[in-house]
Amino acid sequence: MQFGIFTVTDITTDPTTGKTPSEYERQQAIVQIAKKAEEVGLDVFAMGQHHNPPFVASSPTTTLAYIAAQTERIQLSTSTTLITTTDPVRIAEDYGTLQHLTDGRMDLMMGRGNTGPVYPWFGKDIRQGVNLAIENYALLRRLWTEEVVNWKGNFRTPLNSFTATPQPLDKTAPFVWHGSIRTPEIAEQAAYYGDGFFHNNIFWNKEHTTQMVSLYRERFEHYGHGKADQAIVGLGGQVFMSKNSQDAVRKFRPYFDNAPVYGGGPSLEDFTAQTPLTVGSPQEVIEKTLSFRDYAGDYQRQLFLMDHAGLPLIEVLHQLDLLGEEVVPVLRQEFEKMRPAHVPSTAPLHPRYAAKLEEMKQANSAATVGR
Repeated sequence: MQFGIFTVTDITTDPTTGKTPSEYERQQAIVQIAKKAEEVGLDVFAMGQHHNPPFVASSPTTTLAYIAAQTERIQLSTSTTLITTTDPVRIAEDYGTLQHLTDGRMDLMMGRGNTGPVYPWFGKDIRQGVNLAIENYALLRRLWTEEVVNWKGNFRTPLNSFTATPQPLDKTAPFVWHGSIRTPEIAEQAAYYGDGFFHNNIFWNKEHTTQMVSLYRERFEHYGHGKADQAIVGLGGQVFMSKNSQDAVRKFRPYFDNAPVYGGGPSLEDFTAQTPLTVGSPQEVIEKTLSFRDYAGDYQRQLFLMDHAGLPLIEVLHQLDLLGEEVVPVLRQEFEKMRPAHVPSTAPLHPRYAAKLEEMKQANSAATVGR
C-alpha cells in the first residue's frame, strides 16, 4: 500500500503569529516538504493545480520536475490536474515530458475543480464541467494510445493528423486516478476505463465515502476489469499529531478555527467526529486510519493533508517525522495483514519505476545483511 501526502498549496496566515508566507516562501516550502516526505519513507508526494489566490500551484509539472531532480525514490503525482480547464493536448505533452524526465516515477489525478471563476478565465463554462471532464479525458486517452490522432469534439478545435510529443515512455501511459468528492459520473468514468478512483474524503462522512467508493467498485466489475474488491482506490485524510491528544487539540485549534476552509462550520470536536480529520496522538491516527478499511474496503493509496491552514513549515516537518516514524510503519503492517492475496497492494507502476524500486529494495537488504 502506498502512503503519502498531498498539498493544496494554500497561502494562509498563521493565526498564532500573524505571519503570512510570501509566494516565494510557500513555493520553497513545498519543495522542502516533498524532500522530507521521501526522507521519512513515504511513497507519494502529490500537489494540486489552482489558478487563483490563495493557492500557488498553477504549474504542477514545473514544481514536480524540480522536486524530481532533488529526490530519488518518492513517486510524484497530482492531487488534481484540471481536466476541465486545461487543454488535453497540453496535459498529454506536459505530463508526457515529466514521465520521461522521471523515468516513469509519476502518475496523475484528474479532477474537475470547484472554483467557479476559473472556468471562464480559460474560456469554459462550469455548467459543462462533467461533460468537459468526459470529453477531454477521452481525447487524452487517445493522445496517449494513438500515434496519430484525428478528432473532433464539442469543446476545442479539431485535431487533424496530430501527434503528441513526447509519446508515453516505453509506450506505457501514466497511470491515471480520477478524483471526486461528490460526482457519480466521475466514479463511473474511472470504472469505465479501469483507472483508479480517488475519493478525497476530507470533508465528508463515512456514509458518503462508502456510497461513492461502492459505486466505483460495482461499475469497475461491471466493465470487466476485475472483481469489485480489486478496483484501485485511494483515500484522502487530514491529521495533526502530538505525543498526546490534549496537546494536539490545543495546538491545532487556532488553525482550525481561523482557516478559511473550516471557519464558521462545525466545531473541531464535531468535525473530527464526523469526518476523517484526526487531531490526536500517533496511535489515534493509526486507529482512525485503519477504520477507513471498514467502510471503503481494501485500498491502495492513502494520502494525508498536513501543510494547510497556516501551519508553519517547521511544524509540518515535525508532523512528517511523526507520520514516517510512528504511524506509517504500523499502518503498512496492519493493512497488509488484512489484505486478501488477490487484491492489489498498490496502483500500477511504470515498469521502469517498479524495476528501480526493486533494485533499491535489494540494495537496502544487502546493506542490512552486511552490517
